[in-house]
Amino acid sequence: MTAAAAARSILTRLHEVMAARSHAQAKLNQVVEIIGESLSSEVCSIYLLREGMLELFATRGLNQSAVHVTRLGVGEGLTGTIAQNIETLNLDEAATHPEFQYRPETGEEKFHSFAGVPIVRRARSVGVLTVQHVEPRRYEEVEIEALQTVAMVLAELIHNAGLVDDEALGERSEAQSGQQTIEGLQLVKGLAMGQAVFHQPRVQIEQTVAEDTEAERQRVFLAFDKMREQIDSMTGQAEFGVGGEHEQVLETYKMFAYDEGWARRINEAIDSGLTAEAAIERVQQRTRMRMREISDPLLADRMHDLEDLANRLIRIVSGQLGTAASAGLRGDAVLIAKNLGPAELLEYDRRRLKAVVLEEGSLTAHVVIVARAMGVPVIGRLRNLRGLVREGDTLLVDGDAATLTLRPQPSVEEAFEARLARSREKRAAYAKLRDVEPVSRDGKRITIMMNAGLREDVATVAVAGGDGIGLFRTEFQFLVSPVLPARERQTRLYREVLEAAGSKPVIFRTVDVGGDKSLPYLSSEASNNDENPAMGWRALRLSLERDGLLKVQARALLEAAAGKDLHVMFPMVSEPWEFLEAREVFEGQLAFLKKQKHSLPQSIRYGVMLEVPALAEMLDELLPQISFISIGTNDLTQFLFAADRANPLLAARYDWLSPSIMRFLARVVETVSRHGETTGHNVDLGVCGEMGGRRLEALALIGLGITRLSITPAAIGPIKELVRQVDTREIGEAMRGWLASPPANLRQALSDWARGHDIEIE
Repeated sequence: MTAAAAARSILTRLHEVMAARSHAQAKLNQVVEIIGESLSSEVCSIYLLREGMLELFATRGLNQSAVHVTRLGVGEGLTGTIAQNIETLNLDEAATHPEFQYRPETGEEKFHSFAGVPIVRRARSVGVLTVQHVEPRRYEEVEIEALQTVAMVLAELIHNAGLVDDEALGERSEAQSGQQTIEGLQLVKGLAMGQAVFHQPRVQIEQTVAEDTEAERQRVFLAFDKMREQIDSMTGQAEFGVGGEHEQVLETYKMFAYDEGWARRINEAIDSGLTAEAAIERVQQRTRMRMREISDPLLADRMHDLEDLANRLIRIVSGQLGTAASAGLRGDAVLIAKNLGPAELLEYDRRRLKAVVLEEGSLTAHVVIVARAMGVPVIGRLRNLRGLVREGDTLLVDGDAATLTLRPQPSVEEAFEARLARSREKRAAYAKLRDVEPVSRDGKRITIMMNAGLREDVATVAVAGGDGIGLFRTEFQFLVSPVLPARERQTRLYREVLEAAGSKPVIFRTVDVGGDKSLPYLSSEASNNDENPAMGWRALRLSLERDGLLKVQARALLEAAAGKDLHVMFPMVSEPWEFLEAREVFEGQLAFLKKQKHSLPQSIRYGVMLEVPALAEMLDELLPQISFISIGTNDLTQFLFAADRANPLLAARYDWLSPSIMRFLARVVETVSRHGETTGHNVDLGVCGEMGGRRLEALALIGLGITRLSITPAAIGPIKELVRQVDTREIGEAMRGWLASPPANLRQALSDWARGHDIEIE
């Protein structure tokens, strides 16, 4: 029997029960008998959420005396775990599960197998449907799917009978009053204030059992047509031009809209006896459960895109098309969503959309890439937002600290408004420095470049007044693509970046993927088994092993830079031979293009990222071969300290102004400088990373003799202002003294020195 047939058999009998005039308890008693008989299961039980506890409401097979007596907390036992995680459990031996709890009053000790599914309404678990069997066995997939379908119908019966608390259905509660501050994940930096607006009021499914299956199938068919038409229209109206990463993001999104497998699953759910709305929701629930099982962040993001489309489809089929975007934002708004697709974000009025906060979200999510290009702050991983926030609440979004303040007290709101005002004033002051060269008080010119990863970022160089792109992260194009980007697509992106930069230099870092930036289409046993991904099969190591990847990128960069200067930088070089092999790949492609009479770059400068400490011990061998070095302070620091920068327990150990870091950098500066003096071959040395964008840290770097910084666009103005306040000779002398005899707290000593010389460090 198929899943659809099994569910249809049960739903036909349940339909009669629901239509009867008996009271709710009698109906539930009949429901457990019907399910138990249909699945040949010795036990079937229904638990419902009452007063914050899961109460046994009806059972077939357990002791009837336990009904309305057995109660479990959410998260307690197997049933509580299902309700808390909104997940399905299917166990051949229940007692082996770590959350198993035995309740003697139920008489369940003789039953071994256990399966349970959540009863969900308004995206919340309001109960649990379970089955048990004496013999140890896992329930078949067809049985689990039948249970999940029945659970949807039960949610309607339970709601209509008023059997669960309003609070369980997300009505207003004490949690939604008073000021609260919650922490999330920083996705896009920035400050914003506005009124809470929910991206979409949830469509309430009032009828789950279909009267006419063919009619429901036709409704879904027409809804798919309309949804695809909408997606085609939106992808054509994208604001970011043609050919870049955003086009790939939207094309992936469009791919799901035309996925026949998804449509087939919805039609199978209709075959089981569900209405079109209930069928879409049924498939969507299964998608959510699958997302919880996916560890790969990129695959999880693609599942989020699919859920975004399911939300759109269910609104179309139900006729409830209104979203916050279509209704129009009436004032400054902070958009709230469980997750958000890139196409839906593009529908909003950018003048009024001040920030986005997500219950889920990740750094590699497509919507984050689009939001960054739009300049909209985003915070993710804010759990239970719908349970904490009401429509219209005032929200303060601190994207820098990744905090969200709900319903702020007047004094807190006033202080935040003052921060926003100061931020606007500072931005205006920095804007005036756009065309001012960053020259120190003693006449030293510091080169200030910016980091970028999208074609759209490059336009910011002129606005911020940077000297060029000190780091263009080419991996962004690989991260948002479902397949390896073709050479033509890579070439187009690199050419557009160079054209947008004009006469300003662009340093392209070859693809740095692997580790925490895994790609499904480049996975391997080596990468999958990395115990420490940051030090594993990634960056240049991966590129040299998959030399076809580097050859394609080399050819694309060389073709894109025809008639221009090309700057190429290799990431995570550990030993000189790795650089030489990588350069040989480029030289091989250059020879091929020359032979084919292609236009070639006017000049090519090769450089390396100094992130692996071992490379510093081999600079005498490497320096004659290269034109520039960029010190990658993020990875370098964690490698020097053997401290994972993402581990909050080690945050105190991860200090860029540690004397050990400063001494290491000072030796690199000295080695590079001495090489130039003795050979006449000057290698350009800079720092590339977040460290250079912080004023106090930048002051220390200038004191070490670093004259090139590549930082975020927002930091260019503040660092320009700092440079103009500094005498490099004075700070250089101070740094030499501190490194010779380190103070107890170098950070404090540097701060005191800056204040004593009227240098702003905040």
